[in-house]
Amino acid sequence: MRVLLVEDDDLIGSGVEEGLRDAGMTVDWAHDGREAMLALTTTEYELVVLDLGLPKLSGTELLDWLRGRRDDTPVLVMTARDTVADRVGGLTAGADDYLGKPFDLTELIARCRALLRRAHGRSVETIEYQDLSVDPSTFTVTRNGLRQPLTSRECAVLVELLTHQGTPLSRARLEESLYGWQEEVESNAIEVHVSNLRKKLGPGLIRTIRGVGYVVEKTS
Repeated sequence: MRVLLVEDDDLIGSGVEEGLRDAGMTVDWAHDGREAMLALTTTEYELVVLDLGLPKLSGTELLDWLRGRRDDTPVLVMTARDTVADRVGGLTAGADDYLGKPFDLTELIARCRALLRRAHGRSVETIEYQDLSVDPSTFTVTRNGLRQPLTSRECAVLVELLTHQGTPLSRARLEESLYGWQEEVESNAIEVHVSNLRKKLGPGLIRTIRGVGYVVEKTS
């Protein structure tokens, strides 16, 4: 799950970036509103964590621009402006949640997870599929109650495919979800992850559509 963090404070930004990465999210960090606008124009994100007091283009202006282009990406606003009027204004402008500074990192992560669940129509963190149970927050996968040892990347690929059941995802789409700006991607990384998932969870779980990508069939 790829997240755009927009924060100009290096201390806060580095802490949030590390916390979100530790929680299993792929994070791109933009330090000002213009950089964030470019990122949102060129990359698909599942969540934006947005500070309002930004240089070059304010967080409010960025949010107005995002919603003006009919982009429904969930946005969590984090800001020192924490009066009732500020919160109401941010939510009215199109934010999905609002967290005042200073904040507890665990609460921020929990709110991010809640927004991601809501965006994908889930009320709980765990994803159930046939005899599989997947908890993205702990990278835990069980089959018929028995834990299956997956790497964090393998779990991330599985979560993406299960989240988009019935929709083929290309290799490029999976790479975008799993790897951020500063990460190098081996040319066959996705194929290796899918191959390992098939070995560990069975060959019938993930289907290859030649020339298109990979898909997990939607359950009826």
